[in-house]
Amino acid sequence: MKKILFPTDFSDVSNNAFIYALKLADSINAEIITMHVYQLPQANYINVSEYLHEIYDVTELSNFENYKDEVPLLRSIAEENNLDHIKISHVLILGYLVPEIQKITKEENIDFVVMGTKGATGLKETFLGTVATKVMNDVKAVVLAIPEHCQYQPIKKILFVTQFRPEDLEVLKKVMALAKVFQAHIDCLRVLASPQTDKNDYMEEWKLIVKNHDILLHSIISNDVEGIILDFIDLHKIDMIAMHVYHRNFFEKLFKISLSKKLAFHVNVPILAIHE
Repeated sequence: MKKILFPTDFSDVSNNAFIYALKLADSINAEIITMHVYQLPQANYINVSEYLHEIYDVTELSNFENYKDEVPLLRSIAEENNLDHIKISHVLILGYLVPEIQKITKEENIDFVVMGTKGATGLKETFLGTVATKVMNDVKAVVLAIPEHCQYQPIKKILFVTQFRPEDLEVLKKVMALAKVFQAHIDCLRVLASPQTDKNDYMEEWKLIVKNHDILLHSIISNDVEGIILDFIDLHKIDMIAMHVYHRNFFEKLFKISLSKKLAFHVNVPILAIHE
């Protein structure tokens, strides 16, 4: 059985993302491990050492009680979506979120990490958005980030952002495997700042590879990469965007405001980050 890790901070954003975790688990026959990571308070005032153990005990108990209260809510979300048959276990960990996600992903052989993200508020990226992009970059499992305003829709159209390079082909295969599960169409999109003059243009090879599959290849010339992608998502009614993790700074850009086009505050479809 496959495993999905679901980091949560008990927020509405996380609870909304949990629906995607449940739907994915149902589609690929996976179990879900929910995970809450907390930190102990930093006590840096004088003569506090004798009280530290009491502070820590109270903090740990408070986190345990909060988590214990939240678990039934997650179960109720599963029941409301007729997905209460999915196996769900829960982990409460003292530590730092991203390293703990990396650790449990390796130890438990996690296949997917599903988490919510708030994107950006004004010109300042929020904490959860920052964490989501760091998890996408640093965690080796496939990461599915769910923006806060996403309302679950069946995944019927997937956009794969690529440069049609050979190193993207293994990632494409993973996207194709997921598309097969969802019975979804794939659009592969390349955005170029100028007409392609590189002799190592692998577009023709890609055409042969995707032949006889429900996949279309697109190449658009524009300097506004983020704007073109957001327009493509809207025009083609895309349900999920997938990309190879070497687009490191691209995640941050997609979660921020596109000032030039005055588009949405963030992408409003799930983002799938895949390592080779």
